Amino acid sequence: MKSYNVCLKDTAKTFTKRLFYSLFDCEHEEEHDEYLEKTFIKILSKLDIEDGKKLWDKFKFQLPEIRRKLDLDAIAFEKNDPASHSLAEIYMAYPGFYAISIYRLSNALHRLGVYILPRMMSEYIHGITGVDIHPGATIDESFYIDHGTGIVIGETSIIGKNVKIYQGVTLGGISVSKSLASTKRHPTIEDNVCIYANATILGGDISIGANSVIGANVWITESVPENSLVTYQTKIKIRPKKNGIRK
Repeated sequence: MKSYNVCLKDTAKTFTKRLFYSLFDCEHEEEHDEYLEKTFIKILSKLDIEDGKKLWDKFKFQLPEIRRKLDLDAIAFEKNDPASHSLAEIYMAYPGFYAISIYRLSNALHRLGVYILPRMMSEYIHGITGVDIHPGATIDESFYIDHGTGIVIGETSIIGKNVKIYQGVTLGGISVSKSLASTKRHPTIEDNVCIYANATILGGDISIGANSVIGANVWITESVPENSLVTYQTKIKIRPKKNGIRK
């Protein structure tokens, strides 16, 4: 029987945490670097991926740019969440920011042609935060996730600048046929869009125009023009009780 080295899940978990810490923990930078390079090469070797040292050097070169983008994401959190008290709180205690951080790191590896390790990283953070972002998704600067639980962002999703997404949002595909693996299956979200809780947007040809607001619980399978407001209408009736019994 073939061995699949599933014990690497534990190694990848620790690697992912230490990689996140290394971006913001300058006091222990040298200690992090030594562990991360060694562990990265070990994981890739176990996955039968060659040139681990070369890939690590290419990945490490991108870390300052990843940090720059994450600082912009953190500022977006502080700007948009009235419950936040400081930037430090966002870096240390916001699950949405944690999920975005691991996405940006795993996406950089994905673009280098390393696929299994980024998926293990994304599955680790999915289990911690409830946010499921495929490493292949394309997400621009100043991205804000509020609460986060239940968010799903598919592999070929494209998200522009200054986008806000609330809990339970799905950016998915209409079809899951394996034959569509090389095609765009997930939506494009343009700049400055806000998508409220539990909205579902499906399809690779779907685009949500810039500056639009997508209300809670809507189901979208066709494109939305710029500056739109999309809402789901339902009637809620509230009737008074009589003698403690609802009529």
